[in-house]
Amino acid sequence: MVQTPIEPTPLETLSQHYDAFRAFVKRRVPDPGLAEDLLHDVFERGINRAHTLRDEGAVLAWFYRSLRNAVVDQHRRHDTARRALDAFAAEIEAFPSIADGPTEAPCPCIARAQAALRPEYAHALKRIEIDGLSVKDFAGETGITAGNAAVRVHRARAALRSQLGETCGPNAKLCCGSCNCAPGRSGACGT
Repeated sequence: MVQTPIEPTPLETLSQHYDAFRAFVKRRVPDPGLAEDLLHDVFERGINRAHTLRDEGAVLAWFYRSLRNAVVDQHRRHDTARRALDAFAAEIEAFPSIADGPTEAPCPCIARAQAALRPEYAHALKRIEIDGLSVKDFAGETGITAGNAAVRVHRARAALRSQLGETCGPNAKLCCGSCNCAPGRSGACGT
């Protein structure tokens, strides 16, 4: 009596080819952690869907197609995010910096507020606002993308505004040109 070989279940088929699937994704996604995440997401969907597919060839073809689609979607999301950050960097670059303004001495509250910022924010503001470095050049100097540099500068400016609000009170926007705050006296601006 000739026995018919038992075909592996779809789940067994997926498990048997896991290393090939991993290699497929890693060749297309340079970040190893992201490649693993994509593979696990698609593998989870495959486990949920595998019971609907009957033969080994259909399971493999479907799974590779699912992996390819996940990789393409990831590249699209990455490209969209990169374009948005680049546009934001260009927008920040077009913003006038303090270095373009009057050469009068800045309000002493600004120096105190800047000293309270996170070091990377204080450094970004110094290089861009005081030293007049462009966002793109600052990005190159610090080894980050222009988009990330733009985000850092934006967050640094927001943190400085917030710190000035705490130091000088709600009128900080109106009176820092003619500051009469006493050092160590909170909320004194404009009073």
